[in-house]
Formats: sequence, structure tokens, C-alpha cells
Amino acid sequence: MLAILLNDIVPILIVAGVGYLLAGVTRIDVKPVARVAFHVFAPCLIFMLLVTSTARGSDLAQMAVFCVLVLAASGVVARLAAIPFGLNRAALAGFVLASLFANNGNFGLALVEFAFGREALVLASVYFVTAAALSYTVGVLIASSGTRSVGAALRGVARVPAVYGLATALVVMGLDVQVPVWLMRPVTLLGSASIPVMLLVLGMQLERTGRPARPGVIAVLVAIALLVKPLLAIGLAEALQLEGPARQAAIVQSSMPTAVVATVLAIEFDAAADLVTAAVFYSMLLSPFTLTVLVAWLQ
Repeated sequence: MLAILLNDIVPILIVAGVGYLLAGVTRIDVKPVARVAFHVFAPCLIFMLLVTSTARGSDLAQMAVFCVLVLAASGVVARLAAIPFGLNRAALAGFVLASLFANNGNFGLALVEFAFGREALVLASVYFVTAAALSYTVGVLIASSGTRSVGAALRGVARVPAVYGLATALVVMGLDVQVPVWLMRPVTLLGSASIPVMLLVLGMQLERTGRPARPGVIAVLVAIALLVKPLLAIGLAEALQLEGPARQAAIVQSSMPTAVVATVLAIEFDAAADLVTAAVFYSMLLSPFTLTVLVAWLQ
């Protein structure tokens, strides 16, 4: 428990804390920083992860299908759970965003490697790439639906740079093209900046966020992330007959706290960013307790 706290959670909180202090001291506007992450770093991250992935074949496909099914089931649960609250379109979009996307990257990958080793890490990275690709396609559609019509939201997806990062990576992989070093290095540098900048955005947004206006909504979001999604993942892992490292990686990745990218999307498309940020913050604080029990059970 102490090792997980110090090695996986504290570094994340430190980087977010830097963003919190930066916003408090300089009063810098968070939206331009979030837009840099959205329009520059994110497409490079998607391209880098796909092109450098070593997972191929049936294992990759199985983990990708599992990820899609978990997100689809989570979306249904979120939509039903939101009914009693009578949320407006923007808040509903933020609610669904916070329910769907988990912190599979900087938190999930580290935890999987620490708990289950290298083989599980490779499969966890496939889950992360799939979820990341969906966050910048389906996630954009959901986020923009809060303030735009469905048609405008669909057109908005076509203007998201990460979509073209994904498409380019798939073409490179399909044609087995070797990306030249002079091109891959700057893409890697920019992609590697994505996660720390997103954590800075989280901290900056937290500085602007006071006590949640609707604590009941936040409580439900945290429960979906840390309790409902693990149960969905366990059921789907049984249905798909996942075993060993694949089962461990799939269930842990599905049980992470709400993703920082959900905050970035909520800010970009005005989808109740305060609500999403609160879900990220409180699910992150409570996740060590649920994840410790889950990892012990899977081991």
C-alpha cells in the first residue's frame, strides 16, 4: 500500500499541485493550456503509442474489444444513473464523460507493471491506446453534444487533430512503414509532454474549483468509477474468458479513477468542467483503497 501510494499516486499529485500553485500565483488562464494539450500533444501521443506498440494479433484485438465493451456498458450505466438528477445537456455530457474515461495512462500502466509485471503491462498498454483513441473520437462527440446539435458535434469530430493522429498511425501500421528518426523524435517529444501537461491542467482547474455544487452527483460518479466499473469488468472478463495477465490488466485498467483527459475535453467543449474535475479529484483520492483490495484479489 505504501509503495503504491509513494510511487504511483504521490508523483501524480505533485505535478497536479504544481499546476494548482501556478494558477494560484500567476492567475494564468487554464483554457489556452488545455487547448495546447488537446490540439498538439494529444495527437502525437496517440500516434506514438500506436506506432511503438509491440502487442499484435489476437491479444491486441481481444483487449481492444474488451475496452470497447467496458466503455459501452459504463455509458449505459451513466445515462441511467443521471436520470434522477435532471441534468442539463452540458452537465449530462460532463457526467457521461467522467463515467466513461479512466486514468489508464500515467496511473494505470504504472500500477499494472508494479503489481503484475511486464507481460501484463504490454496488454495494459493496448487497453490504454484503445481508450485514448475513443476519448478523442467518441469522447469529443459526447463533450461537444452538450453545447451543439448532433450534426455539429459529428462535424466537430472531423476537426479534432487526434483523429488524424490515429488515422495516420493506422496507415503506418497497416503498410508497415518505418517512420524516420528525424520525424519520430519530435513526435515522441510532443507526445511525451501530453500526460504531464494534462496533470498541470487538472491542478489549474482544481484551483478554480470550490466545493462541489452537487455533492450527490459527484458521489455517484465516484461510485461508478471505483465500484461499478470494476464489477462490469469482472463480468466481461469472465464472458470473454480472459485469463492470467490479460485478465489482470483488463480489470485493473477498467477500475482506475476518472481520467484527466475528461477534464481537458470538458474544458475544451464547455461540458461542466467543474463537475468533471471534482470527479477526477475525489476518485483519485479514494482510489488507493479500492485498488489495493482489487489488486490483492487478482493476485
